Amino acid sequence: MLYIALLHYPVYNKEGRIVTTAIANMDIHDIARVARTYGVQGFYIVNPIKKQRQLALSIMNHWQEGYGARFNRSRQAAFALVRVKESLAEVKEEIASAAGSEPRMVVTGANFREGLTTFSQLKEKIRNDRLPYLLIFGTGSGIADEIINRADYLLEPIKGTGNYNHLSVRSAAAIILDRICRD
Repeated sequence: MLYIALLHYPVYNKEGRIVTTAIANMDIHDIARVARTYGVQGFYIVNPIKKQRQLALSIMNHWQEGYGARFNRSRQAAFALVRVKESLAEVKEEIASAAGSEPRMVVTGANFREGLTTFSQLKEKIRNDRLPYLLIFGTGSGIADEIINRADYLLEPIKGTGNYNHLSVRSAAAIILDRICRD
């Protein structure tokens, strides 16, 4: 069982300070669609700021119940996976309740170097363990160490053809889900 989370706090900014990042409309759309495509059980948006969570819920409502639901049924199906939470602890609680055990936390990061789990290793674990896994994508300039240090697995970074490694979180989510979910 695979769940994913888009973490807006605690993450780093460009100066290395812990911040809360803003929710982006396109992240919700694109990650929900890729999550639905690859059979993810749930997609969580994590942000401690009430106004930001309300924004996400407003966007979701448009595509689930408003004009957008009638206009684009496939988008409505993708948005059915999305949940908005204040904290990662809430996400873990909800998954544990639904799945019967606490999820194994997997964090992503472009700069991870040691103690890494490969895409193929994670793919095998998800397929064979029958345990819930929570794959966490960070915003800003990456997930804060306090989350990384509590993770069960650090997923290997995506490597392109050169030294440049600064993908949007939407692109990273699509690539990683393809690598760990497709047959």
